[in-house]
Amino acid sequence: MTMTDLLSVRDLAVDFRLSGGEVHAVRGVSFDIKAGETLALVGESGSGKSVTALSILQLLPYPVAAHPTGSIKFKGTELVGAEEKTLRNVRGDRIAMIFQEPMTSLNPLHSIEKQINETLFLHKGLTRSAARRRTLELLRLVGLPEAEKRLAAFPHELSGGQRQRVMIAMALANEPDLLIADEPTTALDVTIQAQILELLKDLQRRFNMALLLITHDLGIVRKMADNVCVMNQGEIVEKGTSADLFAGPRHPYTQRLLAAEPKGNPAPPPADAADVMTARDIKVWFPIKKGLLRRTVDHVRAVDGISVTVREGHTVGVVGESGSGKTTLGLALLRLHASEGAIRYDGKDIQGWQSKQMRPLRREMQVVFQDPYGSLSPRLSVGQIIEEGLKIHGIGSAREREAMIAQSLEEVGLDPGSRNRYPHEFSGGQRQRVAIARAMVLKPRFVVLDEPTSALDMSVQAQIVDLLRDLQVKHNLAYLFISHDLKVVRALSNEVIVMKDGKVVESGPTRQIFEAPQQEYTRALIAAALNLVAVKTSEVRM
Repeated sequence: MTMTDLLSVRDLAVDFRLSGGEVHAVRGVSFDIKAGETLALVGESGSGKSVTALSILQLLPYPVAAHPTGSIKFKGTELVGAEEKTLRNVRGDRIAMIFQEPMTSLNPLHSIEKQINETLFLHKGLTRSAARRRTLELLRLVGLPEAEKRLAAFPHELSGGQRQRVMIAMALANEPDLLIADEPTTALDVTIQAQILELLKDLQRRFNMALLLITHDLGIVRKMADNVCVMNQGEIVEKGTSADLFAGPRHPYTQRLLAAEPKGNPAPPPADAADVMTARDIKVWFPIKKGLLRRTVDHVRAVDGISVTVREGHTVGVVGESGSGKTTLGLALLRLHASEGAIRYDGKDIQGWQSKQMRPLRREMQVVFQDPYGSLSPRLSVGQIIEEGLKIHGIGSAREREAMIAQSLEEVGLDPGSRNRYPHEFSGGQRQRVAIARAMVLKPRFVVLDEPTSALDMSVQAQIVDLLRDLQVKHNLAYLFISHDLKVVRALSNEVIVMKDGKVVESGPTRQIFEAPQQEYTRALIAAALNLVAVKTSEVRM
């Protein structure tokens, strides 16, 4: 550690002692961070990035986790094995942390004011009125709109971007020397992502704060980091300046990461491809009720007059920020949300059909959700999850269903022998393959893909995109692909619909939308997604 180093990590190892034996999660990790510098820890899920970060604050579950070797010095003070009093003085005060998912990091039972006040009471000993003033100052500093009105708000009343701003305000409450940001933008829309990154850079300059950025998104690394450490299977396989790493990666793993972005284009559908799903002037309005008698005073126009046609072998991408109505549109087309307007499936008007009439069509109309861990039952094995739909629709004997399950798993690139394992035993990418297999085993014609790649590493994203393209060609599938990740949309979609506040801002062939967008909102989305320019908070409303 030199005199200018704020944090020095040397030969860090982390072992987890589990019932099945020891897992060597981190091995021989060393790096330094100087004041005002940004270091990025890069790698795929399971590479050891977050375990390394949690080790700095000594937040791992001891004695399950242990450090067989290693030293972590912050301003010369050893943190590994330090007394609780020393760690308390460092945590949240001199070193703060922002986690990936603010909805699970914020307490759902406490107001925003109470949660930020807590760290001010603990480390600064402020009075209630002084803490309120400081909290308001922090919320304004991070650009939270109508900050004073938000003090009494609970986390569920804020958007994803607003929740992440609250997390940043909480982390900055005591003006830390080092901020650890663990995947701080993964769950956010591209425009909000750009705003949060710009905010972090601005705050870093203002406070001369060091930043340890943990991410699997190399676009973010290129934009934010001074230095980079690439991690794979618990080890740092390459380190250097950001400029050098992107100009000439030396390690094969780094080269694979840089080449892993979803590429290519979808196969064009046949010119005579039949219409599978046609919708005209779809509206989904949710009533706003007020007063003692709960009278409807207005409506939230989640989907407001949208028309779309999806043909065999054809993908329509639906893009826009959170709250734009993308998912509501998909659920309306599947008749899982009540709506107004005409919906025709395979030439039949299904808008007025009752649940009993819709049941035979459910086999042909499937959905793959964003979070496979949340959409797969933890109590069922993979085989039981895939078989469930076959049983409901009365398809095949037990032996025939076994063969269908094996075939479906093979088709999505999983070992049929894994069908007796449970979802928690698979990686994120493997769980998403299971979710796709569950949909595909029923031989559908129309599939709504709702953010199926947003929670995945870049390399796994590319694999899932290739898989979806292959399945589409093989089975002539019609896809409605919902996403805020425009790179993935470009690789998978024949046409694109851009949504904002329940309406279509722009639509057309994918190439036209990306290369010659007509609307300012579309240009802002594309610029943010491709990291061409920094999107200012004022440009796109959160």
